[in-house]
Amino acid sequence: MAAHALPINKLQCLSSVFCGIFMCKIVYDLTGAISASFFKGYNKLSNKEKLEWNNRGFSTFHSIVVAAGSLYLLLFSDLFVDSEDVLFVNKSSTLSETIMGVSIGYFLSDLAMIIYNYPALGGIEYILHHGLSMFSIVQSLLSGQAQFYIFMVLFTEITTPFVNLRWRLDVAELKNSKLYIYNGVALFIGWLVARIILFVFLFFHMFAHFDQVKKVYWLGFYSLIAIPPVLSLMNLFWFWKIARGMVKTLRKSKQT
Repeated sequence: MAAHALPINKLQCLSSVFCGIFMCKIVYDLTGAISASFFKGYNKLSNKEKLEWNNRGFSTFHSIVVAAGSLYLLLFSDLFVDSEDVLFVNKSSTLSETIMGVSIGYFLSDLAMIIYNYPALGGIEYILHHGLSMFSIVQSLLSGQAQFYIFMVLFTEITTPFVNLRWRLDVAELKNSKLYIYNGVALFIGWLVARIILFVFLFFHMFAHFDQVKKVYWLGFYSLIAIPPVLSLMNLFWFWKIARGMVKTLRKSKQT
């Protein structure tokens, strides 16, 4: 592993992880308080539904924060621009490490809730997804390598708000509303772009820059080779379910 994480960086990374956990706790509580005050149907939900409702609150917040940070680092900053001095697979910054630390805090919090309340918040596929995500991010954070690809994958979290809104509209018995239909179409398009097409680009980019990818330390290298295909297959499976749901909703709407 690259001699990257100096003691001060380790302290910064650990602080970021705790900030991510604290963020989840604050947003979880705020979601419950705000929903109880402004959404009349919230108090009619079961305890299980309230648990998931609040859980999806910090899930949405994390996805917006991490997707915005990933977009900035990938497109608008010069962090991953090729240079003669440093290979792009070895580039990192205080901001990139902070975002990854916060994301680890989120995945830890969400995974803990999923396992503790299993299977109320999700099945084994969510545990697998979160476990692989954390494993990859921790490696990249500690080694300072392959962060470019980590942020490409983290950007796919941009689809999460649409997933969560769909669930909320379903629980609120608003499946026949226009908002449910529009959100379903947006989810389909967003998933196609962010989790299918973007992964194709990720694989192409890794192939085109394989000379640099090979210079990632051994465990990180094999993780880059193995984990993205697994996540891609999971995304394809979920995309199939989303497409089926959208077609079913559109047909029902047309008949109505």
